[in-house]
Amino acid sequence: MVRRDFTWMAGGPQGSGVDSVANIFARACCYGGLHVYGKREYHSNIKGMHSYFHIRMSSEEVAADVDRVDLLCAFDAESVVRHIWEVASGGGVICDSDALETRIFEIPTLPPAFWNEFRRTLEEKNAKPETVSGLLREVEKKGVRVFAIPYMQLLNEVGRQIGEDKLSRLTRMINVLALGASFGLLNYDKAHVERAVEDTFRDRLGIIRMNMLALGLAYDYAAKKFGDFGFKLKPIPTGEKRIFIQGTQAVALGKLLGGCRLQTYYPITPAADESEYLEEHELFETVAGGEGSIFVMQAEDEIAAINMASGAALTGTRAATSTSGPGFSLMVEGLGWAGNNEVPVVINYYQRGAPSTGLPTRHGQDDLRFAIHASHGEFPRIVLCSGDIEECFYDAAQAFNYAERYQLPVIHLIDKALANSSKSCRIFDVSKIKVERGQLLEEADIRGEEYKRFRFTESGISPRVPLGTPGTVFWCTGDEHDEVGHICEEPTNRTRMIEKRMRKMDVADKEIPIQERVNFLGDKDATTTVVSWGSPKGAITEATERLRAEGYRINFLQVRMPHPLPEAYVAEVLNRAQKKVVVEGNYSSQLAGIIRERTGIDMDYFVLKWNGRPVSADETYEALKLIVQEKAPKRQVLTSGS
Repeated sequence: MVRRDFTWMAGGPQGSGVDSVANIFARACCYGGLHVYGKREYHSNIKGMHSYFHIRMSSEEVAADVDRVDLLCAFDAESVVRHIWEVASGGGVICDSDALETRIFEIPTLPPAFWNEFRRTLEEKNAKPETVSGLLREVEKKGVRVFAIPYMQLLNEVGRQIGEDKLSRLTRMINVLALGASFGLLNYDKAHVERAVEDTFRDRLGIIRMNMLALGLAYDYAAKKFGDFGFKLKPIPTGEKRIFIQGTQAVALGKLLGGCRLQTYYPITPAADESEYLEEHELFETVAGGEGSIFVMQAEDEIAAINMASGAALTGTRAATSTSGPGFSLMVEGLGWAGNNEVPVVINYYQRGAPSTGLPTRHGQDDLRFAIHASHGEFPRIVLCSGDIEECFYDAAQAFNYAERYQLPVIHLIDKALANSSKSCRIFDVSKIKVERGQLLEEADIRGEEYKRFRFTESGISPRVPLGTPGTVFWCTGDEHDEVGHICEEPTNRTRMIEKRMRKMDVADKEIPIQERVNFLGDKDATTTVVSWGSPKGAITEATERLRAEGYRINFLQVRMPHPLPEAYVAEVLNRAQKKVVVEGNYSSQLAGIIRERTGIDMDYFVLKWNGRPVSADETYEALKLIVQEKAPKRQVLTSGS
């Protein structure tokens, strides 16, 4: 069977090359014209604990993960045990033949919480395997094929051919053996795989040679030993230019194109990936063909990071800082200072499992209300939420336009599922990126006039000049101030200054086009409306398309700008629906609460998830189908993921 929608998973200890081999696999599929979506999951320790990578490939564009695994590529016994029940009937498992006799309950890296759930599953299936081979025999009963690969034997052959007799120096190549076996079973064009290996290890000829050798040995072994797997992965001719890109990389590129020239950060997962990518590309070629640069500064902490970015923004530089929940918690006083001084600073905020340290490397959508209300007092800010990797790119650039047009902090809220997912995308359209600097004046504009940085205006937006402009002086303080910036505690000034700053939100609400604030998909007169924000977009889009194909009338409202919320539009859409459904990755349904506060409209159904894993297209489809069939409870909690 030729599959146009196939899911491959690699799993193993951190440090064993799961990420690198998954990226090679994805690249090889992209080179063959396939659409690819990758989901990366990893443990919060540095090395040794389990990590895995889903790669979903299709002839059609895909933007979400599914629960099914068609081919599990296990580097160790733990990966088999953890993921065995996810393998679909008719699928396969690639494993190390030396791991077959590993006793399941003696694997030391599996925690008690896992064993409790695993034993319950075995009881439900009336299964009592003692070893990995016994467990594999259980899934063979439902049509899963097992492909035991003698990794050590193949590594010995690699060593013999390159003259390396120390096997310990070659064990890191088990991941490439698994990769070769995977493509051998799928009968995929080896040329695309070899190209992916060369591009991954470019200019490192010795490493390329070893990997090519290991790849070929495993490819041929699997193809000859096991024959027809039952699935074939075939390239699809395409003239479309695409890139395979991770969410944090898309944000970084959007910032560069949007004119960001200073980035501050303190290392934190998963936000640091963005700053490290920018560090690797501090010098770059501009779209116009010239040379550009960005200064990336690792600060001593997050407090310093936001204050540095604010200081740079005052000089007229487009500046940003990037962080995750615990770091943003430290930034909030600096955020308030920026709000008080009308600083156009951008904060790229990557959510993860919370509170406190929470789940440092896992998904979360718990911080929407925090982003909207963070810091004491009241001051305007815009919160922008991307729903997919393409939006991450365009929103990262647009955030600077909002910040400078309205002279306020902009929080670009992204979640871990987007940060660490990867996707094949059409080449981004750079012509869509326009730099709008707002009311930014030069020396000549204010020559001979008294300059008042915080001048009272009808819009609340005061014309500004960069700090250091000759002939101008203004003050910035954490205290309330007058038009010049001097500290002022008089009640009349206080009243006027608060009103001045807050008027910006009304202006932004009126000026920003609705198409920049929401996406609406489906028939506007559908009886069921699903509303969400952030990374569930892909799963909801796929699920609602499936339901519409089955004859159900359902549409989807994606809120991209929850603050200021486009209240009238949201109310208009929801009031047309007989069933109103919210899908979110948090316990309290934060977006639904905000909509209720701003419009008075309650949701009829809640589909929620907070187990540290993103929503999948499969579980979203099942939950929404129960709703349209009127078989669902008011609140459904999704739990898929391992």
